[in-house]
Amino acid sequence: MSKKAVLLVNLGSPDSLKIKDVRAYLKEFLSDRRVFDAPTPIREYILYAKVLPFRPRKTGEAYSKVWTEEGAPLTVISRRVRELLQAKSSLPVEIAMRYQNPSIRSVLEKLAAQGVDDLFLIPLYPHYAMSSYETVVVKTREDLAAAAPGMKLTVLPPFYAEPDYIDALCQKAKPFLDKGYDHILFSFHGIPERHLRKGDPSKAHCTIAPDCCHSCSPVHTVCYRAQCLRTVDEMVRRLGIPKEKHSFSFQSRFGREPWLKPYTDLELERMGEEGKIRKLLVICPAFVSDCLETLEEIAMEGKKSFVEAGGREFEQIPCLNDHPAWIDFLAERVNRFANGGAVAEALQLNHA
Repeated sequence: MSKKAVLLVNLGSPDSLKIKDVRAYLKEFLSDRRVFDAPTPIREYILYAKVLPFRPRKTGEAYSKVWTEEGAPLTVISRRVRELLQAKSSLPVEIAMRYQNPSIRSVLEKLAAQGVDDLFLIPLYPHYAMSSYETVVVKTREDLAAAAPGMKLTVLPPFYAEPDYIDALCQKAKPFLDKGYDHILFSFHGIPERHLRKGDPSKAHCTIAPDCCHSCSPVHTVCYRAQCLRTVDEMVRRLGIPKEKHSFSFQSRFGREPWLKPYTDLELERMGEEGKIRKLLVICPAFVSDCLETLEEIAMEGKKSFVEAGGREFEQIPCLNDHPAWIDFLAERVNRFANGGAVAEALQLNHA
């Protein structure tokens, strides 16, 4: 009989606040061709001449603002999610990180040593993007081929519009909405606009067709922007948020090329300057766990930008983290896999 197991994979964090550990994390992250896909000479020049000599100290200072006694928030929360999911599952549940530790390769070797030959991979990204969901799946496949070539792999597809995922988000957000607000901003992690066109198999739809994200197209199975807006639409409908009281934006851009717009930092400044919004809520549905991008970039720096521009009240709605409805969402998929139920395979991933 086959032996099944579950692997949760999140982004990862530096092992510590030491500069060498922050540098190692940034090096691995930005060496990923699905994250930073410039031609090799350009990528290596920017990485080794512009980023690694200077960025680790700045990034380390940002992490120091959110670091806990147990480590980086994302790592700590991910461990907690694994523990809670394990309590609801009859299968072994492990956690790995795409960058740094515990590495995907090390966890696969551990599972193979335990006799596991049927693995359920859950990339902890609700939306498809080559720099998040896809890189986790591709890396897992590569490491499986090296460490356990006989192990079967089943992958959870992006779940950006699954009713119970939306329900979990709404349960998390509702207590904040019930306290009153003037506006809620849905802020998603950004990606270069070029990545949308690169991921469009039709080469004729994304960013070309009018209002393409709200049309009906098979391209949307690999369109990050369309999936993000679908999440917004579903939450807004479920929570009854008026059209004039919500908007969306994209954060965390890197480099000079155009990224998805509007940009979160500029939106926060604009809203503060206009003075029409007294109480602003910000939610980040692309992140299932609070991390540097939500705690430091939004809750600290974002709030500072909004208030200094003239805004008054600002509150970041925490990510799903270990919310019971989120754990139930994961447990339902795991139990379906454990009982031999159908779990859709991952998309065909062909980006270089």
